[in-house]
Amino acid sequence: MGMEGIVLEEEDAKDWVYRGEGAVNIVLGYIGSSPVFVGKVLRIQKVPRFKEQYTVGTSDFSVHEKILWKDSIDLDTCSSREDAEHLYVQNVMIPLLGSEHVDAGVRVSVSRGFLEAIEKDNLCERPCWRVDAARVNILCDSALLISDHIVFPDGTCKEVPCISVEIKPKWGFLPCSRFLAEGNAPKRSISRFQMHQALKLQRGETSGVSEYDPLDLFSGSIERINRALKSLFTTPQNNFRVFLNGNLIFGGLGGGTDDTTFKSNEAFEDKIGDVIQAESGQRVTEFLNLVSETIFQSGVLNHLLEAQKRDFLDIEGAIHAYYNVISQPCRVCQDLSDTELSQRYSSLHSLSLDESIDIVKGFLTAATAKDCSMMISFRPREEGDQVSSYSTVLLDSTNQLFDYKAYFIDLDMKPLKKMQYYYELDQKILRCYNGLEKAVHGSPDSQE
Repeated sequence: MGMEGIVLEEEDAKDWVYRGEGAVNIVLGYIGSSPVFVGKVLRIQKVPRFKEQYTVGTSDFSVHEKILWKDSIDLDTCSSREDAEHLYVQNVMIPLLGSEHVDAGVRVSVSRGFLEAIEKDNLCERPCWRVDAARVNILCDSALLISDHIVFPDGTCKEVPCISVEIKPKWGFLPCSRFLAEGNAPKRSISRFQMHQALKLQRGETSGVSEYDPLDLFSGSIERINRALKSLFTTPQNNFRVFLNGNLIFGGLGGGTDDTTFKSNEAFEDKIGDVIQAESGQRVTEFLNLVSETIFQSGVLNHLLEAQKRDFLDIEGAIHAYYNVISQPCRVCQDLSDTELSQRYSSLHSLSLDESIDIVKGFLTAATAKDCSMMISFRPREEGDQVSSYSTVLLDSTNQLFDYKAYFIDLDMKPLKKMQYYYELDQKILRCYNGLEKAVHGSPDSQE
């Protein structure tokens, strides 16, 4: 798609409506009539409110970061971080996840007036805590235009409903690295997501523990996949959303809901009645069965899991390679009192720079795969419909055939400097989880 000469100006802002947001970007849906933008969404970068100035160029890339990605992205040739992010998706994530499941999009020019209007017009739509944390980065000169994965752009003349589900799969495997500390044994048997729930509960970031276990979703078992989806529906937090004809009908715009109530469940049943031809009271179950069957049949999560497994040493091993890359004394080893572990980690610090770079690149790429979202969209097909270019799935219980498409989104490049944060978060999660387990089950030392 050629975007040369196209600039979104202040008067164009009225055609873009708030769709949602993450930590880094605001997503807008298009409601205008221009064929260039119909069926597209716009991702606009945000900036933390506490930052007085925000650099638009790539000066915030360190020398070490440029070395790290030199084989995949020439950061020196990128005019902005957004350009680098775009190349990262094209050159790193698409080869891993497949071009049929990733749309890298195109950059489109935007004026300052457009960005200021977007910031002003969407304030009331955004969650308060998101508004307090960040604003639109009005210094950007471009935004990312990508396909709107919650609609089918080549719809037929008649109105065909489209239902889409957005899932954050999270971390789908258990680490088996020999560099895990002895006291961190729970990591070998409990999913990271489930352990993290304890810390989120302690911090007040959620009102209850989610029943979801990513290991079920990635299991390859239709029964476990279905169990995972039922758990996501019961306790969606910010990991499960549903759209009908482009409108959000379940889940939160900027963070999700903690759980579902009978009222919302009943309302959801009513809204999907035109899509799922089942008796009232059974539509949620059948919808979740449809999603389960699609995930199972398509194998769409297989590539994502392989990308996640590029983290093969866990952060407890990768953090040492990180200090090799940035040529600084390892802070983890400095604080270590375990002699056996120190000897084990010494092997990591004897690695070559290229070997250390491969480890860190693998970890950061895996971090993207662990934090992305998956969009699956469905539209019913009727007898006599023309041959579709999309894959199809049959919902046996209702004898309905659906076109579907599956895409991964939010494939953001993780900053190298975040390695220390990942390590510290990992240790906090372990301390909190171990403390909770001790409080619940007790220990021989604490019993009189």
